Amino acid sequence: MNPLSSLGKLLVIAGLVMAGIGILLILSPKIPWLGKLPGDILIKKDNFRFYFPITTCIIISIILTILFYLFRK
Repeated sequence: MNPLSSLGKLLVIAGLVMAGIGILLILSPKIPWLGKLPGDILIKKDNFRFYFPITTCIIISIILTILFYLFRK
């Protein structure tokens, strides 16, 4: 396989991934429950705030796993 051909495919895939992330960032404020699910960790102190959306991460991981499984076949 031509090295330039494989580089071209890699650049196209990277561009599509970046466009997908951009679309998600644009649409994320329109999904009110994203990041505020039960199980997400939020610790507030005087000058300290720690937030870890563990439940949201698990749900996104499950959705991506299913999508990658479907597109692989």
